[in-house]
Amino acid sequence: MTPLINLINAVVQLYTLLILVSVLLSYFMSPYDPIRATVDRFVNPLLDPIRKVVPPVGMFDFSPIVLMLLVQFLGGILTSLLMAF
Repeated sequence: MTPLINLINAVVQLYTLLILVSVLLSYFMSPYDPIRATVDRFVNPLLDPIRKVVPPVGMFDFSPIVLMLLVQFLGGILTSLLMAF
């Protein structure tokens, strides 16, 4: 089970990093830049439903924070369930 737990932790960390990179790139790159478009292709499908529920507050969009927390939470639950077996 340890390799599976390590894989889950790696995927959670990678996806959290992708979310952070997406946020940082949104400040410095055009939405049409190929690098940003590629990162957004992985992140936006999960961000869009959250953005419908959590509206922006002024200029701040808190949906990436909510998504990072959800990914971390789900990764922790999956890891705990696998360790219980």
